[in-house]
Amino acid sequence: MPKKTFKLDVITPDRVVISADDVTSVVAPGVEGYLGVLANHSPLMTALEIGRLDFKRADGSVKEMAISGGFMEVHNNTVTVLAEAAEQADEIDLERAERAAKRAEERLGVRDKNIDIERAQAALQRALNRLEVARRAR
Repeated sequence: MPKKTFKLDVITPDRVVISADDVTSVVAPGVEGYLGVLANHSPLMTALEIGRLDFKRADGSVKEMAISGGFMEVHNNTVTVLAEAAEQADEIDLERAERAAKRAEERLGVRDKNIDIERAQAALQRALNRLEVARRAR
């Protein structure tokens, strides 16, 4: 009988955000759109972009986290996400994320050739993603 659960590891340069061996599904923000993974999935390696990573555990609980790019590997009933940054919804500081979004919006509103527009846009996208994930969970 095929296995119904798999292991999920979400790792950033600073820490292991989660390591769970009772996951039944993952939905991740791939660079070409969101993609889903179930137990016994074929091997896969893909780049991730800023977005929400959702996963469901065997007890039926659904968890969300904000991901800020990285890579995902699926192999041998293990999903490994190596993310630039990742926070579970309940870890996100709403006030800090709101301040970060406001700072990025202000930078984008200034017409100064010394401001790195791409960097400010990425900062805004990360902050808005964190806000969305945190608000959905509350």
